[in-house]
Amino acid sequence: MRILFAVLRIAVAALIVAAVVGQLTVSLGYWADKGGVDVATHTMHFFSFFTIDSNILSVVALLIGAFLLLFRRGDNPARYNLFLAAVATYMITTGVVYNLLLRGIELPQGSTLAWSNEVLHVVGPLWLLIDWLFAPGRAPIAYNQLWKILVFPLVWCVYTLVRGPLVADTVYGKAFWYPYPFLNPNTSANGYLSVAFYVILITLVISAAAAGVLWVSRRKALIR
Repeated sequence: MRILFAVLRIAVAALIVAAVVGQLTVSLGYWADKGGVDVATHTMHFFSFFTIDSNILSVVALLIGAFLLLFRRGDNPARYNLFLAAVATYMITTGVVYNLLLRGIELPQGSTLAWSNEVLHVVGPLWLLIDWLFAPGRAPIAYNQLWKILVFPLVWCVYTLVRGPLVADTVYGKAFWYPYPFLNPNTSANGYLSVAFYVILITLVISAAAAGVLWVSRRKALIR
């Protein structure tokens, strides 16, 4: 069973890498066709999406996890166990937020590659959920570790809101750039008040997802 999950982790990691590279390639082509686009800045925009960051972290977590399943017996090392829990939380949140709030909205990374979009927002999140539920090696995590899972999303949120008004969107000719419409005070109904509402809401969603992930960790593993 450990070998099976190791192979599946490697396969999903490879699929996510292909999806990220595929979407970046399409976006680069889209920006080139537009003309006058600051490609370096928009490449940085691309890697400023929480979805992209979460999926890249997933690749790291899955490949480390595959190595551990193949060459180590017993429970996951504590630091990796918490890292995997954090990544599972981010990916579950990505899947929930995208499918509830963003599906059908064209995001500003360029023309969307359909299959890549589904891998990054559906397949990846579903696999991280399945992996956390069933992969061998999961170890209990204390609830007082939950705050550590929230650090990255909060840092990302501060980075996004500080960076947004300082960089331009040369594709659409705007003097600002935000990865998601609900974080853009220029287009939100009540400006920063609406943004604050969504930040609090998403923080609560991430906290709930993290609490659920930690709760699962404290249940008896289904597969050893």
